[in-house]
Amino acid sequence: MKTRRDAFQAIADPTRRAILLLIAAHSMTPNAIADEFHTSRQAVSKHIQILTECELVKQEQKGREIYYHININKIDEIDKWVKQFKKIMETQFTQLDGVLLTLKNKKNDEQREIPQGGEK
Repeated sequence: MKTRRDAFQAIADPTRRAILLLIAAHSMTPNAIADEFHTSRQAVSKHIQILTECELVKQEQKGREIYYHININKIDEIDKWVKQFKKIMETQFTQLDGVLLTLKNKKNDEQREIPQGGEK
């Protein structure tokens, strides 16, 4: 039985994120990718396999070589999800800013009501 992975599991790993950054600039062969890391080619190959399964990278055969490049459509899907999350968080922070401003104004109003010297 094949394990089902998603793009977020794939990008959770720092090595896979680094591979994505490498091939974002230009297509690369597995050997060229592996040369950039201090690990075995088999380990890099496993990372590439996971990225391919999650459709974050695509393979292209050029002669005898296989080149990997970014699947921009899948990257866009991740970007859309992150933007939704960011919008929710920004709304919550805006609401929190409003509450803090209200509390600050209330405190300032209370301080103005206290006469100097403690007399009323």
